[in-house]
Amino acid sequence: MRYRFLPDDPASAVRMPAGQAVLLDPTPRPGGSCLEVLDGIARVYCPCEETEGMTLAFLQSGDQLRTDRLCSEGVCVEALTPLCFRSDAEPLDGHGFDPVNEWTLQLLRIRHLGSAEQRLHALLSLLVRRLGRRCGPWCDLPFRLTHERIGELIGTTRVTTTRLISRIRAADLLEAPSGETGLRLAPALVDGAPLAA
Repeated sequence: MRYRFLPDDPASAVRMPAGQAVLLDPTPRPGGSCLEVLDGIARVYCPCEETEGMTLAFLQSGDQLRTDRLCSEGVCVEALTPLCFRSDAEPLDGHGFDPVNEWTLQLLRIRHLGSAEQRLHALLSLLVRRLGRRCGPWCDLPFRLTHERIGELIGTTRVTTTRLISRIRAADLLEAPSGETGLRLAPALVDGAPLAA
């Protein structure tokens, strides 16, 4: 995976186009720092070779990422949509919610479902409920993930993921309009998913 390094100096606005990634290296700031998403959606992942880019969380506007709570080798932040964040945010204490921990827990719960079909169904529902929105007869997700990335998230191969997504598309529960960056999912798919609560 390719990424660039986030500059050591804190910034009030860092802009990234979709598809770009930066490494948050905790070593220059031993006490850690705090990144806050101002606009857009990001994927947080481990850059270590051993974990092959394992996804830890997704972040959206208002979410914070504290570097003092992460791997000593750092983490990468990938822009799934055009992204703007600040690296000089003050951590919000006392509210008891950490978006990275929450996402990691939800992704772990999905990985423990019995079948790949259940895991895919639960993942799509979680992404739409947390990062998408209802638009008339469809639920819109403003970005797409590769079949390989979805396979990593649900613990299966790209080939199996492609086969499962083809079934969902054939049932008219998912659309990937050409020329658009997002997906459309039927509310029945989102609402009827395992772990949907």
